[in-house]
Amino acid sequence: MRSYLIIVSVIILFTACKPYESVTMRPEQITYDTYRSQQKSFASRDGVVKYIDKGEGPVIVLLHGVPTSGWLYRHMIDPLVASGYRVIAPDMLGFGNSDSPEGYEIYSEEMHAQRLLELMNHLAIDSWTHVMHDAGGLWTWELLELVPEKVNHLVVLNTIIYEEGFDPPIRFEPGFMARTAMWGYRNGITTNMMLKGLFKEGLTENTLNKTDVEGYKRPLKEGKTRAMYYFFTQTCNALPEYQPMIQKMGMPATIIWGKNDTFLKLESQQEALQKDLGIKDQDVHILEAKHFIQEEKPQEIVQIILAFIK
Repeated sequence: MRSYLIIVSVIILFTACKPYESVTMRPEQITYDTYRSQQKSFASRDGVVKYIDKGEGPVIVLLHGVPTSGWLYRHMIDPLVASGYRVIAPDMLGFGNSDSPEGYEIYSEEMHAQRLLELMNHLAIDSWTHVMHDAGGLWTWELLELVPEKVNHLVVLNTIIYEEGFDPPIRFEPGFMARTAMWGYRNGITTNMMLKGLFKEGLTENTLNKTDVEGYKRPLKEGKTRAMYYFFTQTCNALPEYQPMIQKMGMPATIIWGKNDTFLKLESQQEALQKDLGIKDQDVHILEAKHFIQEEKPQEIVQIILAFIK
């Protein structure tokens, strides 16, 4: 009874929250519908994966985390393309515009990595620069265990690596409470409150307008919560150990990190990360930002990436 009352109270509180108010769009801003219209489809063995594939030249993969999608990189894609690169930005299964099939282990780190490799094989891409953020780091470590030779440059953006510094905003045990939370996110009951809290904590100043938020909100209201359920009930409670594998990596790597991130703190893991990946001090870039640095510092990130891979 007590758990029920808590849940009802939370739902009432979240229902009372005001939605994002409309703000004038930036000149370079696109709508989420336009972004989706630019995506292509790949029928993986587990479901359809949507992805952006733009430009020509050396390939750069932009990998999101939880609970985001390729939309997170929308301000970076065209500048990278204009600089002579082919950009691949997938919505991983269960996120964004991709399918969200029933299942649990289907959203494991290993399965995400295998599907990403399937996509790259489908596109006949043999090597690429790999940019990762948040839980995209876990999917990347699994990918590198399979095919380390395919990634020629590694760009680490506020990424999950070690237990040190990892402080997720939510942790659930599998079961009723977690399922109820996901139900609230996809039924519009707690969607606004969750996103407002996420961006309040994840941005130095939340200047996202209604058009920005649409790309994060709509997938949730379309039911894209199964992959989130796995992450918050499994990964957050039992973070995989990748350090022995990371120490074997030999490709050039750089760190680009929002120094005020409260979800993923660099200070407690920077020394280990630089040592394990052989990253020199000049390849560590600390930005005045928080967790979602692609929203706060997209131009700076693009310039650092271009300088690094050139």
